[in-house]
Amino acid sequence: MCEESESTLIARAKEDAEAFATLYDRYVDRIYSYVCYRVGNDQDAEDLTARTFYRALDHLPTYEDRGLPFSAWLYRIAHNLVANWHRDNSRRRMICLDDLVLSAPKAREPAPRTERSEENNAMVEAVRRLAPDRQQLIILKHVEDMTNAEIGEVMGRTEGAIKSLYHRTLVALREELAGKVADLT
Repeated sequence: MCEESESTLIARAKEDAEAFATLYDRYVDRIYSYVCYRVGNDQDAEDLTARTFYRALDHLPTYEDRGLPFSAWLYRIAHNLVANWHRDNSRRRMICLDDLVLSAPKAREPAPRTERSEENNAMVEAVRRLAPDRQQLIILKHVEDMTNAEIGEVMGRTEGAIKSLYHRTLVALREELAGKVADLT
């Protein structure tokens, strides 16, 4: 059976709750993953994910297709809820980015594996020290595999601003990691 197009499904969802359930099924895991990275615990992530979809359902009649995926609108809602959550809890939690690091194929010798592990840990720690907007950018770009235009929609910035922020973030990470290597030698 051919999968219904996103725009058709959204139009139907404005009238039919079952169509919205299909949208929910398509995006709930991605939104949950994004929120979980941002808040750092499952319980709050589940709550905020549910709120994201309640808010989306509530505002669906006013949703306008701007040529970006529906998911960009959901990420924007989730982002706003996460920002409010951080503000309301008046604490800044670290985002667990350990799962961001993709495991390389296992080496037979322990030395290369240990070196990779140390490199991965250094990268995770460097990303954790980034400003929250830069962490969000890294998550959307490398975990959610979003385009710069989609990230711009989520973060409320232009595509050019996202490209620039991404470049500055990579330069900062490269410099920090190069400093770590220099400190070890």
